Amino acid sequence: MRLTLSSAVLSNRLLTLSKVLNSKNSLQILECILFEVNNGVLTLTASDKENEMKTQIQLDESDADGKFAISSRTIIDAVKELPEQPITLEIDMATYNVKVIYQNGDYNFTAQNADEFPQVQAIEENAATIKIGSAVLTDNITRTLFATANEEIRPVMNGIYFDLTPEALSIVASDGHKLVRNKVFSIKDENAKSFILPKKPATILKNVLAKDDSEVEIVFDNKNAKIKADFGTLTCRLIEGRYPNYSSVIPTNNPCQLTIDRRTLLGTLRRVLPFASESSQLVRLRLSMGQLEVSSEDIDFYTSAKESIVCDYASNAMSIGFKGTSLLDILNNLTSDEVILELADPSRPCIITPVEQPEGQDILMLIMPMLLND
Repeated sequence: MRLTLSSAVLSNRLLTLSKVLNSKNSLQILECILFEVNNGVLTLTASDKENEMKTQIQLDESDADGKFAISSRTIIDAVKELPEQPITLEIDMATYNVKVIYQNGDYNFTAQNADEFPQVQAIEENAATIKIGSAVLTDNITRTLFATANEEIRPVMNGIYFDLTPEALSIVASDGHKLVRNKVFSIKDENAKSFILPKKPATILKNVLAKDDSEVEIVFDNKNAKIKADFGTLTCRLIEGRYPNYSSVIPTNNPCQLTIDRRTLLGTLRRVLPFASESSQLVRLRLSMGQLEVSSEDIDFYTSAKESIVCDYASNAMSIGFKGTSLLDILNNLTSDEVILELADPSRPCIITPVEQPEGQDILMLIMPMLLND
């Protein structure tokens, strides 16, 4: 078998596929990229048994159909340093000897029989479908991923929850201490549907999806999802189980509102947090008319820090404690110039929202307070 294609295109696609691969595998064949040639089109596949990514390349030339598997490390190292040029792969399908011919030289190595390459479970015929803009999906995954948990007892908390309702598509993550809920109002369905996307495929999508207006199609059943986009397709096993009722923990009446410059509050937290207790990471927010005081202390090492910020606050004076690292994560994953903190009392959750919401969306983040020893 002989096939010719662009070295740069092959290298770029291989690097994208490599994001699926694990450093350690139960099957040796999973260290390989599957090459399938059919009617002048090369399909490349990478898998870790639970996630499978496919991408296609139109070949410049090919003289036969067939399939074989090449070590990902071997083929990626072979082409990544080549300048853009046509390269030819010659494969002896009897011995699986591969020769890669380029402008000033060639590589020789051995491929493997592709029959052992695992196939992912097919999506059921009655699967549901969601269509969403690539940039919208990328932004929502990026904004939500940090709030996922790492739990063994409740694995459903370890992924991103896609909740499609007649009102909107909600994209949710929570670790029990912080919560993110994004609503996309342009996507809705009279028949409620949902799935939980694991962290690994979510991270892959964050890194490979284009930030443009192209459309992403998500087809899912009870066990698997297939995501089709410009990069190709990503098929993944979903987290099975019932996601907790996230709406029940979101307060509907937090009367005290604080509006503040997001970057100013971020800078203050970064300066104050190093002086907090290493075990608790507790920071205290003292709210008074037009002013916010952020402070921390570590009584074991006799360290403390305090800083005041001008803000828009006209409610009752209040002191409330938060885990500083969680508050930093929330503010880092918002992009608006100003944010609103909605509070009720020092024992109830605080809602944080951007002053300017993206068009057609609603972003809400929640953080649980920590007990203050006054």
